[in-house]
Amino acid sequence: MIAFDFKDLIDILLVAGLLFYLYKVMKQSSAGNIFQGILIFVIVWIVVSSLFKMRLLGTIMDKLISVGALALVVLFQEELRRFFSNIGTRQSRFFSWRGLFHKQASSPREQIMPIVMACMAMSKKKVGALIVMERQVALGEYAGSGETINADINSALIENIFFKNSPLHDGAMIVSRGRIRAAGCILPVAHDTDIPKNLGLRHRAALGISQKSDALAIVVSEETGNISVAYDGRFHLGLTADALESILAGPDTLRAN
Repeated sequence: MIAFDFKDLIDILLVAGLLFYLYKVMKQSSAGNIFQGILIFVIVWIVVSSLFKMRLLGTIMDKLISVGALALVVLFQEELRRFFSNIGTRQSRFFSWRGLFHKQASSPREQIMPIVMACMAMSKKKVGALIVMERQVALGEYAGSGETINADINSALIENIFFKNSPLHDGAMIVSRGRIRAAGCILPVAHDTDIPKNLGLRHRAALGISQKSDALAIVVSEETGNISVAYDGRFHLGLTADALESILAGPDTLRAN
């Protein structure tokens, strides 16, 4: 008779939780179907090797599993990077609460309002813009791809940077530690197949940076003037000034939506 105790129940729940979390991470990228296929393969392998004791088929699948582990690291390198980045970000937030690290507070109103005012003004004029708000994960590698600004947050400056004839208007602006750090920055582009076709390259770049970090990316559409935010690998479209201000004041509330 197989012994089953409370420890085994905890073990199963932990494995189920880990698989579910991995599935959520993979689902937000184009690798969701691949991950489902791998799960099916692993289940078949367990059934063949352990339940039906098929030696030949089990041996072949054992070899595929051992060789495939390295292939999976290469195949899912972006997803694994994001998975461990999310764990590290949540861990640092916990320690910040404990006072062991400096806690990054929500942006104060004097930093938020110039961004909201600039976005609303550009929305009315249908001026395209992409503003990335750095949070826990540093964006130094992306800031280095643009031109250093290092200026106080100012609505007029933001509008001038994204003015259509400005040499920096096509790239992203990165805001870090209450200052405009750089502009004209190049961001990673998301290749998700489920992104609406009416969303352009700016939206894909915003989603891409939100998948690789905990940054909050604001997009003003050049075609429609609509304001959107990408955060935690998800879009929040058609925002009003009040909604944008609320998100900038406390973006963690978006995780519950």
